[in-house]
Amino acid sequence: MSADFSLRANVVDIPAQTARPATIRVAAGRVAAIDYEGATEADSALPYSLPGFVDAHVHVESSLLVPAEFARLAVVHGTVATVSDPHEIGNVLGVAGVEFMLDNARQSPFHFCFGAPSCVPATIFETAGATITADDIEQLFQRPEIGYLAEMMNWPGVLHGDADVLRKIALARQYNRPADGHAPGLRGDDARRYAAAGLSTDHECFTADEALDKLAAGMHILIREGSAARNFEALVDLLPEHSAQIMFCSDDKHPDSLLLGHIDALVRRAVARGIDVWKVLRAACLNPVSHYRLGVGQLRPGDAADFIVVDNLRDFRVQQTYLRGALVAENGRTLLPTAAHQAPNNFHARPVQPRDFALPAPDDAATAATVRAIRCYDGQLITAADPAAVPVQHGQLVPDVANDVLKLTVVNRYEAGAAPAVGFIRGFGVKRGALASSVGHDSHNITAVGCSDEALARAVNLVIEAKGGLAAVGDDGEELLLPLPVAGLMSAGEGYAVAEAYTAVDKLAKQLGSPLGAPFMTLSFMALLVIPALKLSDKGLFDGEKFEFVSVLA
Repeated sequence: MSADFSLRANVVDIPAQTARPATIRVAAGRVAAIDYEGATEADSALPYSLPGFVDAHVHVESSLLVPAEFARLAVVHGTVATVSDPHEIGNVLGVAGVEFMLDNARQSPFHFCFGAPSCVPATIFETAGATITADDIEQLFQRPEIGYLAEMMNWPGVLHGDADVLRKIALARQYNRPADGHAPGLRGDDARRYAAAGLSTDHECFTADEALDKLAAGMHILIREGSAARNFEALVDLLPEHSAQIMFCSDDKHPDSLLLGHIDALVRRAVARGIDVWKVLRAACLNPVSHYRLGVGQLRPGDAADFIVVDNLRDFRVQQTYLRGALVAENGRTLLPTAAHQAPNNFHARPVQPRDFALPAPDDAATAATVRAIRCYDGQLITAADPAAVPVQHGQLVPDVANDVLKLTVVNRYEAGAAPAVGFIRGFGVKRGALASSVGHDSHNITAVGCSDEALARAVNLVIEAKGGLAAVGDDGEELLLPLPVAGLMSAGEGYAVAEAYTAVDKLAKQLGSPLGAPFMTLSFMALLVIPALKLSDKGLFDGEKFEFVSVLA
């Protein structure tokens, strides 16, 4: 419940580029008045009050938390709103999954702007749990909580005039909703054509040159810094010249990372780099609100009282966060309560055996064979094709752990008894045991990496028995599981406890040898076929540049 109150601070007016002492008067959850004092400069003895931060593109499900729990952690860092694409749960449960997110979000005063998922399933080359059609999208647009068409990952369909793709974009235009883009690596004329079709943003740029092409085409560029994909350093120097078209986002952020910081961390880094603070705050606080027409207060008389109080405009240590006039976080402590919720799911996989992951060697391979291995990279979603020689034992292709060539598998979780797809991966660095996860973008089958078929089976079966989760197993009986009963994507637990449990399973993954900053986050993207170059779906090894299946054997 909000209460009427007054607060004296240096009030930050981002469009006017001023910070002056004033008293903010709040009544009935809104800013009733801002009474400025005579001074034209900030008072160093006062804190600073400014509009809250907005994450311009995030999949809340990737935090492993339901929306209300995500909000409890995010407000501590001054985040008051997110632009949230629910296509993760959409791939598992369809429109019912989107409705679960909307219902859960209503339990929090946090501003969630959800999108209508445009690509469920992401491709026809994998098994998903549901389909969201253009008719479904039109029905979703009847709901005021659905503020935009979520990322259009099928950029080939856009460029080639696919009728279903174009209808979805046309619906966004008809219902006056912005349409988000997703086009990694698209440059030049292709980028211009993609933007001209109606796609207004892109969060997938991993070079400044790519971003400049899309900026020139009129797109807004979202600088992403998540738990797996980190593009801040590559893109932030575009901000001084293009501040009207830049926003910040996390895309996918695990709970341990959310404990440490959110958009506030990107603001600090950008200001420390010497970028003008007003341009940084425009990207962090204003641009998402105007682009997505969010109902978020901007610290103006008559607005909803959504604002934050920080120590200064350099360190941005958040002292207080207000939402709709209620104090929801103070000095690093959330004041939002935990709310009860349901745990819908869609999980039918049966337990597996080590023999299910066997890969027969070619007849002419006596001791070794060359395979197409996926090369993964820390901090990136893109991969490369990396041919590797693997040993042949008893007529089977086996991992070469010493040279970091491990087995990768995707197990269909929607159809009981489906045979796993198996391939090889480099860059994961695990020396013993296996990791498995029911978070596998975008269809969310079970993805696992391991040093042996026995370890893979143990890890996968832990996930199957829990009907969703993250599992790590060693060679000497050590094992940890973080259950994810909500669609196999999110925990039913309290946010800080989930972050602690995730930290433990992440620690074991690194003790097994992985040098990656976020091993489970990286693993979750090894089945994301729309990001090149080589990925694995439950149907086989997939070339994301040619958009076709290829043989594991090189």
